Amino acid sequence: MPTIIDAFDEYFEMLPAISDDLKKEVYKLRYQVYCIETGFEDPANHQDEAEYDDFDDSSIHYLIRHKRFDTYAATTRLILPNKKNPERLFPIELHSQIQIPEAFKGIPRMALGEVSRFCVSKDFKRRKKESGTLTGISPDTDAYYSEDERRTFPHITIALIACLVKISAEHGIDYWYAVMEPALLRFLSTLGIHFIHIGPLTDYHGKRQPGIIKVSDLLEGVAKKNPELLEMLTFRGQYLQSFN
Repeated sequence: MPTIIDAFDEYFEMLPAISDDLKKEVYKLRYQVYCIETGFEDPANHQDEAEYDDFDDSSIHYLIRHKRFDTYAATTRLILPNKKNPERLFPIELHSQIQIPEAFKGIPRMALGEVSRFCVSKDFKRRKKESGTLTGISPDTDAYYSEDERRTFPHITIALIACLVKISAEHGIDYWYAVMEPALLRFLSTLGIHFIHIGPLTDYHGKRQPGIIKVSDLLEGVAKKNPELLEMLTFRGQYLQSFN
């Protein structure tokens, strides 16, 4: 019987955006999601139809590519700490009110990254009436994708997290900051992924919750809930030992 990874890999691939051309695809997809689909950003501020900011140069980016149509379904980035200036603030520290500093007391700045621009194109979203959210789901997929393909759409979110795990393993990141939609946090909780809330909801690309998580705790929580998902998050166990 095919595993979740096998089913996902049949239709999609996780692609590091390391070339200039792929980074342009990242920015184009973000423009589509943030400016056109959700309205969180004003298209007038992005005349080149690309959404990017000052943190992109210090980030590692990934894309999820749909193989059959050669289109990009989703993207995310991990903002890395600044090696020359470890005290440089992350976006969460600039745009959120952090009220629980003890949650990250003692965490080395060089082991801390921020999950950011975590989004899925509306064409690959699975729940009706949620196409106005960053990871919500569109009702208009039946005409384009087979039933087997649509079954894999929920795993796009898992694949984005897997990309972040890979980045973290390769760059020595043990903790993630994130500012996420409450709906996404609830979904992650069903997988065993529990971010620690470190402040109140903030209005940043919609109402979003600032939080932090240790990557090893994330993987341990998933292992207890669904070992098959753990295999996907760690690329069949390849990166599991990086966080022990």
